[in-house]
Amino acid sequence: METQLKNPHFYIMLSVDVLLFTLAYVLAYAIRFDFDLAKEGQYLLETLPLIVGIKVLVFLSMGTYRGMWRYVSLSDLVHLAKASLISFLVEIVFVLWLYRFQGFSRGVFVLDAILTFLLVGGSRAAIRYVFQKKWIHSLQASSFFSSASDPDRRITIPILIVGAGDAGEKTLREILDNTHLNYAVKGFIDDAPAKIGKTIHGVRVLGPVDDLPDIALKHGVQEILIAMPSATGAEKRRIVDVCKRCGLRFKTLPGLGDIIDEKVSIKAIRDVNYEDLLGRPPVSLEPSGIQGYLKHKTVLVTGAGGSIGSELCRQITRFSPARLLLVDSSEANLYNIQMELKHRVQYLDYVTVLATVQDKRTMTSLMKRYKPDVVFHAAAYKHVPMLERNPWQAVRNNIRGTQCIMETSVEHGVARFILVSTDKAVRPTNVMGASKRVCERLMHAYMSEETTMMAVRFGNVVGSAGSVIPLFQKQIEAGGPVTVTHPEVTRFFMTIPEASQLILQAGALGNGGEIFLLEMGTPVKIADMARDLIRLSGKDPDGEIEIRFTGLRPGEKLYEELITEGEGIVTTAHEKILVIRANGCFMGYGDQEGYRNWLGERLKELYEASDTFDACRIKEKLKAIVPEYTEQEAECIL
Repeated sequence: METQLKNPHFYIMLSVDVLLFTLAYVLAYAIRFDFDLAKEGQYLLETLPLIVGIKVLVFLSMGTYRGMWRYVSLSDLVHLAKASLISFLVEIVFVLWLYRFQGFSRGVFVLDAILTFLLVGGSRAAIRYVFQKKWIHSLQASSFFSSASDPDRRITIPILIVGAGDAGEKTLREILDNTHLNYAVKGFIDDAPAKIGKTIHGVRVLGPVDDLPDIALKHGVQEILIAMPSATGAEKRRIVDVCKRCGLRFKTLPGLGDIIDEKVSIKAIRDVNYEDLLGRPPVSLEPSGIQGYLKHKTVLVTGAGGSIGSELCRQITRFSPARLLLVDSSEANLYNIQMELKHRVQYLDYVTVLATVQDKRTMTSLMKRYKPDVVFHAAAYKHVPMLERNPWQAVRNNIRGTQCIMETSVEHGVARFILVSTDKAVRPTNVMGASKRVCERLMHAYMSEETTMMAVRFGNVVGSAGSVIPLFQKQIEAGGPVTVTHPEVTRFFMTIPEASQLILQAGALGNGGEIFLLEMGTPVKIADMARDLIRLSGKDPDGEIEIRFTGLRPGEKLYEELITEGEGIVTTAHEKILVIRANGCFMGYGDQEGYRNWLGERLKELYEASDTFDACRIKEKLKAIVPEYTEQEAECIL
């Protein structure tokens, strides 16, 4: 209040309202007595100071002068209505107390309350309207006040908004309110028959999505804004396909959940992200089972600073673990996830461990001290060409590291161990895939009644470190070319949250030895994805941005698979999750101990080859463990 009294605008606002309060009371008397105030003028003059004073005190006490009139909203008008009603009740009490209502008309006070709200609310709405300068925009847009030759004339881009819902209304309102935006909204597009022909803020809903090309041509539209953040992936794909036929640039609004306080700003509009267009709806998993094995438990995540590991950490904190152990060999990545948990997620029960998973002494010390109940093993090298040239690192980090963390987990009574694997482990043609297949075999060797082990396979993760989409986006920003290995190469795609939730769900579903995989839908052609991303960036593929085919890299397949021939795949309680059971994995080895001894002998030879940087021998020993591995010609760099 003290700050308010020092503001000169407050006194202007209060003076205007005193005049309006007076006018409302006088008009109420005039209307009630047919503008004949000769008889009732005495009561009017006698009570005018009292009535105006009551209104001032009530409006002051309710904080109606704290707001900025230029930004008045519906909630402000509701607040004014409450203040007018309370003023009316207080006036009735005082007149009844002072005059016992003798000689007064009750209708005057009812009219006064209504007129007070209309005059005060109308004044604020008028001020907002003036500040928005809609009338100036109208004058500038009219041919009477401007001409095509006028150098100062504001050039606007004619656009359509797809979606006549809440997000579309907010988008239009932002365009109308923001004088710096150069958009002219020609209409809305929406499939709902009940909306077609209706208007929002004077802008008409012109037709359904299928009519968009004709409508865009008719109105000379240059750009399309998709304001349907809650639409499913399939719906967005359909809209984008229709937009492509128009040959126009198009953008989409982010989800309302990503915007603070539901304030949608036109500045927040982003280009359509391929994450929206997986060709299938995003998979949502069941949190109830996950909570059962994570709540109040100590959870260890290896590779905690990586794309998958960091998202795992974010997801795990939702289930109230007792403590989170973060292990990563990258100082920068470990620091980043630590700061995010501390400041953004506000989860503080974590321990950061800067170490490699193949460091047996550190892993043993960690297990002894904190006794984790659950281990998520996400630490791995995954770049296919890099590991093809440095196969000893795939052996040391992926295989030796996995064996180390599995051994220490079994030795220290970890209840559940979840291994993060890849579709490249299926009939591998590269060292990275072969190394992850060896990790899956290690899981079968070390699983026990005390430590339930399982693995999760999934395809390419959209937006993860080293994935193709961030590379394409950088190439597009640089003007091209966009490099694709082969015109027919296809991949499965999933989002980082989907991958992390699948890993968490596997931990709840597994009984030991299973390999879980997500129903990934239809694989996507990388060349088609590149063309989509170029179009979504407002460019012309093969015109403005060249697509250049560079040939398959060492170890790459044309297409990926999720299962090997002969693996028995069955459904689970979750409709989108499939599982490969461990039945028969020890056949030919006697039992699990025989299998573990056989694998141990082969691994000893593999580690010896790795220690001497012998790439040819490494691949030979990998094939001895994974017979379906098709090794490439070794390219030694050391």
